[in-house]
Amino acid sequence: MFQRYRPPLGALFYFLGMIMLGLYFTFAAVQGDYGLFKRIEINAEARALEDERTLLLAEVARMENLTRRLSDKFLDLDLLDEQARDVLGLIRADEIVIR
Repeated sequence: MFQRYRPPLGALFYFLGMIMLGLYFTFAAVQGDYGLFKRIEINAEARALEDERTLLLAEVARMENLTRRLSDKFLDLDLLDEQARDVLGLIRADEIVIR
């Protein structure tokens, strides 16, 4: 009798499984929670936060300077005059206000 040829299905399923597993890990390495795209997104967010921090530090330094200039130990009369005009709406007698 002659024998029928049977394809080796075990090897086919093994290689198909290995290919699917490789595709899964490749996808996870690129788009997963710890993947390449997430790392790029985190780095961009870190740069944006560092820029915001730099701006906030400059604002804090400016506010500290203004606070020091209005303190009891160091009084800047020009700044005090500016603040009185701005906050209280005061003017001197020899000034004319144009609106």
